[in-house]
Amino acid sequence: MTDRRCINGPAGGTTPPVFAAPLTRSSPSNTTESINRSRAPTELRKIFLKTGLTPSASGSAYLELEQGPYSSSSLVSFVSQVSSLKLTCTVHGPRPLPRSAAFTPNALLSATIKFAPFATRKRRGYLRDSSERDLAVHLETALRAVIVADKWPKSGVEVLVTVLEGEEEPWWNQESNAAQTSHEGSSCLDMMSVLSGCITVASAAIADAGLDCVDLVSGGVAAIVRQSASTSTASSRNSEIQIVLDPTASDYMEILAICVVGYLRSRDEISELWMSTGNFALSQQFPDGQAGAVLLVDAAVQAAVAARHVLIEAIKESTELKLKRSRAGR
Repeated sequence: MTDRRCINGPAGGTTPPVFAAPLTRSSPSNTTESINRSRAPTELRKIFLKTGLTPSASGSAYLELEQGPYSSSSLVSFVSQVSSLKLTCTVHGPRPLPRSAAFTPNALLSATIKFAPFATRKRRGYLRDSSERDLAVHLETALRAVIVADKWPKSGVEVLVTVLEGEEEPWWNQESNAAQTSHEGSSCLDMMSVLSGCITVASAAIADAGLDCVDLVSGGVAAIVRQSASTSTASSRNSEIQIVLDPTASDYMEILAICVVGYLRSRDEISELWMSTGNFALSQQFPDGQAGAVLLVDAAVQAAVAARHVLIEAIKESTELKLKRSRAGR
């Protein structure tokens, strides 16, 4: 007779698993080299966007960015070398507010962004931290200019975005000697890339929910980068400065300034603008004679326009599928 109160081991013999040790900083192959960007400066990563994935919500969407390739063959480990971006968004409402709430002629919009505990290499908590609340404020600002709120008095609309995987700089570079501006710039770039994706996926979920909007808002991010951080002369350093669309922290040694926008193409309006420059002077003139701030914002708008094409195609595909289902139901 077996004892039901204890958990018996397997009947046969087992072999303990052997895990490959991750690279350490003392390893000769652990260098701080960056991944060479294989895309053109004006080329975005491939975007996967699909709507209608959560039946219980009024609208939902899922967004995923293409994971960049790693060109070096010297780093061998089971740890993912470069991270991607995976977001899911659900929209609930419009639904009536509690009776105790004061009367409002417009619908109340609330946005929430939460990183999953496994979204980053450093495990996240279950409660929202200051960075997540800050991102939610930026997202709410971007969406307020889109929704026609006066159609639903004393109602509420909730936009919930969950970050399943967030972009980070390469794990071998996280605590290296990059006390340079590269580490600070890449940390801010991670947050801005997440915000850009949140704006796009939230716009798709709102359209899937059937809420009246004045336009579709899409997010775009651009950065001023320097290809090499070892150049000494000022003239050569300025010549290596360039503006790129959809940058990643692993592509460049030094990120000087970053900008993310929420752009409405049909109305030609910017509903959200967030820029971080660090110690870089945006008044510095580029070779074409324009100020760096103007070029950076224009590049972010260009990235938002490119993301808008994917947004429109995803909404068209979802709408056609709904029409087919409704005709089949008749």
